[in-house]
Amino acid sequence: MRVSVQETPFDLGRESAEFAAGRSDMGAVVTFTGIVRDLPDDPLEAMEIEHYPGMTEAALHDIASQAMARFSLGDALVIHRYGRLAPGEMIMMVATAAPHRNDAFAGASFLMDYLKSRAPFWKREITAQGAAWVAAKSEDEDALARW
Repeated sequence: MRVSVQETPFDLGRESAEFAAGRSDMGAVVTFTGIVRDLPDDPLEAMEIEHYPGMTEAALHDIASQAMARFSLGDALVIHRYGRLAPGEMIMMVATAAPHRNDAFAGASFLMDYLKSRAPFWKREITAQGAAWVAAKSEDEDALARW
C-alpha cells in the first residue's frame, strides 16, 4: 500500500504500469483518476488545495488500510495533489488490486467515496468573480451510507 500527498504532477501511465506490474497473484487492477473540472457558468482559473501535512497522510493511510481489509485487496495506491491546479490537471488517483474484479472495483469506489468526503483537504475555486471555498455536498455524504 502506498499513499502520496504531493504538489508535483504524477505520470498516470507510469504509476498505473508500476502498480500493475508483476501481479500474477491478482486477477484485477482498477484505477481511477480525478481531474480538475472547469465550471459551466463561471470559468475556473484554478483550484487551490490545502492540507495539514502529517494529518492528511495519516488519514489517507487509515482510509486505504480500511479498504485493504474490507475488500481483501492485495494492494492499494492513493495519490492526491495539493497546491494550485488548473482545469484539466490530474488532481488524484487511486488504484486497487484484488484476486477478483468485484473487490477491486468496490475497493476503489470505497476509497473514492471516503476521499471525497473524509480526507482532510480544503479546496478553493478561483474564477474571474473571485475565490470561494468548495462546500461539502450532500450527495457525497449520502454515498458513504452504502458502506
